[in-house]
Amino acid sequence: MSSNPDPSPPLALHETGGLGGHPRGLTTLFFTEMWERFSYYGMRALLMLFMVKTAAEGGLGFETKKAAAIYGTYTMSVYLLSILGGFIADNFIGARRAVLVGGIVIATGHYTMAVGSLVTFYTGLVLIALGTGLLKPNISTMVGSLYRPTDERRDAGFSIFYMGINIGAFLSPLVTGYLAQSDGWKARLTAWGINPVHSWHWGFGAAGVGMTFGLVVYLLQRERLAHVGAAPAPEVDGSRPWGKLALVALASFALIAAMKASDQYPALVYLLFALQVAAILYFAFRPDQDSKRLAAILVFFFAAEIFWAIFEQTGSTISLFADRLTNNVAFGQSFPSSWWQSVNSIWVILLAPIFAWLWITLGSKQPSSPVKFALGLLFVSLSFVLMVPAAKLTAGGKVGPLWLVGLFFLQTIGEMLLSPVGLSTMTKLAPQRLVGLVMGIWFLAAALGNKLAGVLAGEFKSDNADQLATFFWHQALIVGGCTVVLFALVPWVKKLMGGVR
Repeated sequence: MSSNPDPSPPLALHETGGLGGHPRGLTTLFFTEMWERFSYYGMRALLMLFMVKTAAEGGLGFETKKAAAIYGTYTMSVYLLSILGGFIADNFIGARRAVLVGGIVIATGHYTMAVGSLVTFYTGLVLIALGTGLLKPNISTMVGSLYRPTDERRDAGFSIFYMGINIGAFLSPLVTGYLAQSDGWKARLTAWGINPVHSWHWGFGAAGVGMTFGLVVYLLQRERLAHVGAAPAPEVDGSRPWGKLALVALASFALIAAMKASDQYPALVYLLFALQVAAILYFAFRPDQDSKRLAAILVFFFAAEIFWAIFEQTGSTISLFADRLTNNVAFGQSFPSSWWQSVNSIWVILLAPIFAWLWITLGSKQPSSPVKFALGLLFVSLSFVLMVPAAKLTAGGKVGPLWLVGLFFLQTIGEMLLSPVGLSTMTKLAPQRLVGLVMGIWFLAAALGNKLAGVLAGEFKSDNADQLATFFWHQALIVGGCTVVLFALVPWVKKLMGGVR
């Protein structure tokens, strides 16, 4: 694999002309990512609801199980294709061009979904998944490339960048949800002589406009990024690793196909879990320390997969609960059910500074990574425990909005304990020669967790309160059991980590 020489002058990575003394390129990437996340979460807030609505309501009329399977496959593909997108950037076109091409493909996908047909719906999903796979990993790489490894501004820069993600994720459901679901916008369409059942496609189109804004920012300020993300030099003989690209692409699409097949053959999911446990045991009992650390990485992988399987039902199970079973009224005003997709971002913005302060204050006394992971699982399990009485209360009609506020609060605490900690732990545990592979494994955990979330959401039923309560209770118990097991394994996992905290 060829290396990418740094074409920049030595002072390029010490620039302080941007916001808060950061490089100017950070502002460019901040707004590009903010608008990309606006497009992603804006569309995702509508996706499940659009699929299950009847044709008379402007939707596709899919059964919940089919819609959840499509939703899970789509969200899985977004993460899984990030591995392929990273490989293409590292070996062929560079991160800077990958972000541009990815953004164009994403915007095209959203505009395609704005056209009302089944073919354009599926085509749009494929394009968005492919484009996000190119953009998502490489824009983060470019943020890191703005700083030298020893630059003290680096962590703060990523914190600013992460805030852009959450601002986009917060704003987008408010905009796309209003266009897709609100009575006010439907009345406006009617006044213009447009059939209001097509309001969903206005929401999808707005997601495309968001990505277009991001591309405009990226192109207008591209000179700020001229020193990072360049295409790598070819091998000495001028060749590129086309064979490896074919293998990575084949493996990615084969895994997507295999997980898609699990919709018809659920035993594949159990086989996947069995293989993960076997891999943990295989590496754990090898004599070298690198293998033991790989075993620890796979334990974290397993825990993250379970976590995302619950957490990522936000856009499926919880979206349906919010739409069908929640009294969506605040301060005497009704609001679109898709607006609930903004609540997690509100909690992230509120809680992230508190967790940052907590870890700094605790210092060396803070919990170890395995304990934080176990606590993350505990809180996401508790979020579904909370939904058990909420589900039972639906027997008497729609429930109040505070149940979902509480659910998102508990899940965001779990996210703060697991997601950023997991990313940091992966980089510390990975053998130097396998850092890229281990980061791919982390993306894979999110991908498989998203698919599992779709599989689980297929069992959601809103017409029977007792069955719905059982649905939440069973998942809470399974994750609770995994939490107990992980707590019990903490001493063993810490031993596998070989002194890495």
